[in-house]
Amino acid sequence: MHPPADPLALLPARVHEVAGPGRRSFALCQAARHAGGPLIWIMAAHRPESLIPAGLPEGVAARLVMVRPGDETGILWAMEESLRARAAALVVAEPERPLSLTAGRRLQLAAEAGGTTGLVLLREEGSNAAETRWDCAAEPSPLPPPGETGSTWHRWALIKNKKGTLGAWRVDWDGSSSAVDLVSAFAERDGPAPPPG
Repeated sequence: MHPPADPLALLPARVHEVAGPGRRSFALCQAARHAGGPLIWIMAAHRPESLIPAGLPEGVAARLVMVRPGDETGILWAMEESLRARAAALVVAEPERPLSLTAGRRLQLAAEAGGTTGLVLLREEGSNAAETRWDCAAEPSPLPPPGETGSTWHRWALIKNKKGTLGAWRVDWDGSSSAVDLVSAFAERDGPAPPPG
């Protein structure tokens, strides 16, 4: 009997997308899981926020390479070149605008050529070329027992998948390592629940 597949694993050498207010948490979890090479994180130079090394999961800060292009064209160019380079364990980009189908296809070809996994953090709608698309948000968490620290639950939903099924999981991830606990899987329905009886 084979162990169950990891539902949070990203198909390698492809570009994936993640949306929602928890998109950076998902990306940081994936960064911790993609060990063994540099983590390239690309965002526009004018964005005021950045990643703080002390707050990153264990081992991520030492591999982090921040790239801050001046415009959208630079973000896409940096991602494409980073995906082709073969050196990176994971390439994360935060474009300001939705990717065109042409841009999405170019990134997929670059990921295949370099054997590198890419992750696009969406602010708006995604590209049809994406391998998978995730929607991520925080969930209400139970109060910890007195004297203990709690963790934050997340709801990570796979809403597009070219080569598999869709699903949603409640994830307990404390942000300090690559380990996650799948608290439960949510049942997804296309319509309302049937009436009782």
